[in-house]
Amino acid sequence: YQSCLEAILANSKEARIFCLIHKMDLVPESQRDQVFEQRVTELQKRSEPLTIQAFRTSIWDETLYAAWSQIVHCLIPNIRVLESHLGHFCRVCDADEVVLFERTTFLVIATAASVQHQDHHRFEKISNIIKQFNLGCSRSQTRFKSMEIRGSSFTAFIDVLTNNTYAMVVMSDPKIQSAVTLLNIAAAKKHFEKLEATR
Repeated sequence: YQSCLEAILANSKEARIFCLIHKMDLVPESQRDQVFEQRVTELQKRSEPLTIQAFRTSIWDETLYAAWSQIVHCLIPNIRVLESHLGHFCRVCDADEVVLFERTTFLVIATAASVQHQDHHRFEKISNIIKQFNLGCSRSQTRFKSMEIRGSSFTAFIDVLTNNTYAMVVMSDPKIQSAVTLLNIAAAKKHFEKLEATR
């Protein structure tokens, strides 16, 4: 760790440093906050004069996925512009929510919502479902491009938006036809491709 920090100080003082503190599931729940804070304090002291951002993680829950999603989010140079355009797209489509996923890992890049959701781990669940579906597709030597999922109270559309992203558009208004949402996604592709090219 120290040699990495020395290299950063010598070559890239402005670099962002992310520390993932793994195996937090092995620490008794009543002690997790205290142990995490101790580790972060120790890392901060070792990292001075650089600043770190730390995440508590475990492979047994959503924390690892959430940490990597936050890291990817931090590293996108024009994230505020992207979120603004995603919000506009959400309003134009009259969608409940629009989520932008990285195409390979299905990590969340950005979101926009007009409706609040209770399940804060829904992105991790969706990502796992899509990754498993993708794995099934690759076993049968096919590629996943898009899907439409209908429930009793919503319809979710997942489609390629750019060369590097998928978009998920969630609709709850039954009066909006699927074809309209699919046309909106298709029309937005060029716009988001241009936006991606300016990063």
